[in-house]
Amino acid sequence: MNKTAQSKTAVRVSVVNIGLNAGLAAVKLCAGLLAGSGALISDGINSASDIFASGVGLVGITMSEKKADEKHPFGHERLECVAAVVLAVILLFTAIGVAYAAIAALVGGTYALMAAPGLFALIAAGVSIVVKEGMFFFTRAAAKRTGLTALKADAWNHQSDVLCSAGSLLGVLCARLGAPVVDPVASLFIALFIGRAAVTVFMDAVHRMTDVTAGEAVEARLRSIILSDPKVVCVDTLRTRLFGNRIYVEAEIGCDGTLILTEAHDIAQRVHDEIETKLPDVKHCVVHVNPYLRR
Repeated sequence: MNKTAQSKTAVRVSVVNIGLNAGLAAVKLCAGLLAGSGALISDGINSASDIFASGVGLVGITMSEKKADEKHPFGHERLECVAAVVLAVILLFTAIGVAYAAIAALVGGTYALMAAPGLFALIAAGVSIVVKEGMFFFTRAAAKRTGLTALKADAWNHQSDVLCSAGSLLGVLCARLGAPVVDPVASLFIALFIGRAAVTVFMDAVHRMTDVTAGEAVEARLRSIILSDPKVVCVDTLRTRLFGNRIYVEAEIGCDGTLILTEAHDIAQRVHDEIETKLPDVKHCVVHVNPYLRR
């Protein structure tokens, strides 16, 4: 997928996610406050933080699409990873806040003073599970099509939200059945799920910012493309690294050592073009020809 299509897809998905999160946050916060459910309020706060997180991801993706300039000759793709790191930090602070409120309720015993939540709170938690699961599949599909780290992070954030909403549903249900202590306990588990999502998003972004390889599957595909050229005898060296959501490739190929310079150059150029045509995620590719002397 080209950059323009990636950007349009990311904008469309982010706008939809922001709108849905705003609606969910309003419903869950209102239901949680009216019902006195700490778990549902925590879940609502999580959805509210998701609005900002999706906005950060959208800004990061948009900025990463900027063309290369004098100060950034290799482009701005890593800004998308920076956005994912910011998203992870937002999630982490959200988890800490939710955990603090839950522990305070457990230690102070304030949960016992709360009235049993009404049916509206139960419905709000159930609707949240269904909507968030739909948002997860919608965003994950877009992340697979575009290869954007920020969208992938947003997708797994939605999946963690499903678990959060399940926790709030359990808390509300148990409170209605006469076990209000489950509500702050559910909030605590919600915090753990949010924290886990934060660590996952952070580590994925860091890997992409530290020149991790594109993976065995991509490298196997590259070798297949290179060796499909009849003039290439072998692949001496193949190195890949991720640069945001794009791939950089360095390959040294072995060709007949008796070839003249122009012939060797034509082979290298042909292999280069074939790689970038068949693997559109490759942004930069260098192909070097080594002499292969048959004995």
